[in-house]
Amino acid sequence: MGRRKAEIKRIENKSSRQVTFCKRRNGLMKKARQLSVLCESSVALLIVSSTGKLYSSSSGDRI
Repeated sequence: MGRRKAEIKRIENKSSRQVTFCKRRNGLMKKARQLSVLCESSVALLIVSSTGKLYSSSSGDRI
């Protein structure tokens, strides 16, 4: 039994949308760190929220 395809649509409830954004943002940052460690690469991630707040993450060697 496999996964079913999820429909991608805007979340209308503002508080549910914020919770989902935070969870997905943290998940993306975790995956970026994992990619950097596993592949020994430099990774930069920029996320801008709907309110304009900037979240950034970077890893790897600094030259």
